Amino acid sequence: MIYLDYQATTPLAPEARAAMLPWLDGPEAPGFANPHSPHRAGRAATAAVEVAREQVAALLPPGGRVVFTSGATEAINLAIIGSGAMRMAVSAIEHAAVLDTARFIDPEVAVLPVDGAGLVDPDVAIPQGTDLVAVMQVNNEIGTVQPVEALARRAKDMGALFLCDAVQGAGKISAPENADFIAISAHKMYGPKGIGALWVRDGVPLSPLIHGGGQEGGLRSGTLSPALCAGFGAAAALCTSLSESDRDHVDRLWTKAQALFAGWTLNGSADARWRGNLNLRLPGLDVGRLLSECRNVAFSAGSACASGSGRPSHVLRALGLSDRDSKSAIRIGYGRYTGDDELEQAAAAINAAARAQGVI
Repeated sequence: MIYLDYQATTPLAPEARAAMLPWLDGPEAPGFANPHSPHRAGRAATAAVEVAREQVAALLPPGGRVVFTSGATEAINLAIIGSGAMRMAVSAIEHAAVLDTARFIDPEVAVLPVDGAGLVDPDVAIPQGTDLVAVMQVNNEIGTVQPVEALARRAKDMGALFLCDAVQGAGKISAPENADFIAISAHKMYGPKGIGALWVRDGVPLSPLIHGGGQEGGLRSGTLSPALCAGFGAAAALCTSLSESDRDHVDRLWTKAQALFAGWTLNGSADARWRGNLNLRLPGLDVGRLLSECRNVAFSAGSACASGSGRPSHVLRALGLSDRDSKSAIRIGYGRYTGDDELEQAAAAINAAARAQGVI
């Protein structure tokens, strides 16, 4: 299997797995201890959690705290609902975790449009009286990098909070400096599934969603998993130390992919983009058939969270594409562990299957 679905999830880094294993041991080596227990084993587990917190925090701006959550979806819910904001403005291409939560709080949520390249205008009209603005850093379907710094400044100037879903950007590009909340997820940066974090700017009030033991500074009750935290921390530390080589590797694969998929149309900006995301379309392409015929290549028809719905992508529709064109798109994602030969073999299989449909 050639894996090219890095936007859905990334492979677990061997270093992250190694960091997790000591905290999964049995009674003979009590790494399984509850990190909220006061005994020696519990204190050791607490120390591991706090080391991980520092490693994750190193990816984020100074002047804030990291709250561990079950993933970015919970982090986003905590930010939106816990902030107490009632009037929302969100970009048209947000992940469902933002769109659905914002609509839950504000059924009249203001939707900020994007242009044909998939970018929000930094000067887009934001309604007066908005309490919270949410714009993602890197889009999960088309990879466009949004002007979040400028939009966060505008939100601040009008007295609104700013939430940034940085799931696809964390560990790859610099974190937004002006946000009040930043949501990230371990499994999108070579860490384990089941853990994420919300960065909260110092001084920004926030109420918990989950009540109980008062863990995570009272913001997220529940026993933390030292193993998941350790894996998250190790993955974050790797993203810090390997940032330049990771970026160079992705840039090289991007250049190769452009040549391998000549004749396909790129969705979203080619410049303001994370280059590990290649969203392409061919007029008349039957994507379901293509996926079936390329069984040894893992790629997608869009967001993993919505790919089974059968509905056209709301992201591609926001770019102005018709439903027909939206349904003729595929997403190819690659990263640290993708080899040049894998990309070449996958492209050959995908192109051959498309050619068999008569669309190339």
